[in-house]
Amino acid sequence: MNDTEELAAAAALEETPISRPEYLSVMVHFYRGETHRSTIWRQRIDATTNWAVLTVAGMLSVAFADPNQSHFLLLLSNLVVFAFLVIEARRYRRYEVYAARVRMLEENFLAPMVSRSLVSPMPHWRQQICSDLDQPRYKSRMVPTMGFRLRRNYIFIYAILSGAWLLKLEMHPTVAGTFDVFWERMRVGSVLPPTAVAIGGAVFWVALLTMLWQGRRLHGQRPADEVEGLEDFPERWKM
Repeated sequence: MNDTEELAAAAALEETPISRPEYLSVMVHFYRGETHRSTIWRQRIDATTNWAVLTVAGMLSVAFADPNQSHFLLLLSNLVVFAFLVIEARRYRRYEVYAARVRMLEENFLAPMVSRSLVSPMPHWRQQICSDLDQPRYKSRMVPTMGFRLRRNYIFIYAILSGAWLLKLEMHPTVAGTFDVFWERMRVGSVLPPTAVAIGGAVFWVALLTMLWQGRRLHGQRPADEVEGLEDFPERWKM
């Protein structure tokens, strides 16, 4: 078979309409593939949270094991946990890409098949999925996603770290009898005076609370939820 015949055969194959069983088979395999990919990314998100929890547990153990251990270790832990938060937000954005396709298929393909109504809630859902397959795009921005994960998990980790830091200043090396002693213990060597540490902590928490506020509505319309159907927001799909 020469090149001309091969091109003609390929064109004929493309023009041949697919049968209903073929279409259903492709859609079922497509759904299984997207479900698998979203599951893998969901597991990677959970792994990042586990890393953050284990890191904080280790830091707390070291900080309170020795009364003479510097409280700077707990301050440094905040930055390490923030790095984990950034990584988790990136992974969650990637997870959303596949989870959105799964939800689109469940609501517009599987649900009509199960109900036997054969009427999809969204008339152009196939075109939207095709466009997203051709040019995938994230369904949320980075900062709101970080705020969303902060609201769900990391705010509790930061609350524990902050409480442990205050407790460390109060208890070690001996119980602080006055506020002046407590304040002076904020000093980090000869580099950072107590005022700089207090201002830095306040700025850090203001940034966290601002991010938390940004993540209250991940997709801008309704309170964000991890099982929420992202196909309810057609503007998030590239047409």
